[in-house]
Amino acid sequence: MSRLVRTLEPELAGTGISPLNLVSGFLMRTSARNALRGTITAIAQDAITADVAVEIAPDTTVHALVTNESVRELGLVAGRQAVVLIKAPFVIIAPGSERPRTSMRNCLGGIVDRCEISAVNAEVVLDIGGGRTIAATITAHSAKAMGLEAGRPALALFEAAHVIIAID
Repeated sequence: MSRLVRTLEPELAGTGISPLNLVSGFLMRTSARNALRGTITAIAQDAITADVAVEIAPDTTVHALVTNESVRELGLVAGRQAVVLIKAPFVIIAPGSERPRTSMRNCLGGIVDRCEISAVNAEVVLDIGGGRTIAATITAHSAKAMGLEAGRPALALFEAAHVIIAID
């Protein structure tokens, strides 16, 4: 490990990225059930925050609300690769394919891949295309009431403020 760090130091000089942080990033794991890689396509900033648009597949964009300080510290710019992280309990599921009227910034359409219902909760996994899925943890009662089962269309909705952006 120390040889790798020494080899990387000259290459990273002046970038603000330490070799240790770079290597640890490859080893980092999170508890977020959803990690979707994509490309930043736009950043809209106001005095305090920024809406960062990350295209995770053609015609599929996830918006994250982050601070301007995070934009600077992470070096976020259009064209940069990023990973969006969304915890499954933050994802709301709506059956069907028509977007409901809501203030949620993100709405990803898909087909229920699986719905595993336990006594209290259910995990719903939507196939959102391109080999990607998004998981939601909802109540078992809700999953049953909405008739969520494999093969049916559904939408995954979540707030931009509930999206975390990670970079390599």
